[in-house]
Amino acid sequence: MIIHKADKFVELANKRVNRAINYLKSIGKLSNKNNYIYTDDQVKKIINVLQKEIDSIKQNFQNAGNVGTDVFKL
Repeated sequence: MIIHKADKFVELANKRVNRAINYLKSIGKLSNKNNYIYTDDQVKKIINVLQKEIDSIKQNFQNAGNVGTDVFKL
């Protein structure tokens, strides 16, 4: 049963991380000033929301073994 859960984790992590990388690359393409006009404030908002989400993911993994926390758990 544990091996099945480990295999499932690897399978889903590979799919989801690769999908996230592709989406991040797509967001990065928005930086092309030949195709788009944007403000520094808009860029800061994008970077801030993405960084907050990365920080949240790190926190979830760091606290995954803690009992009694209000942390997302799979």
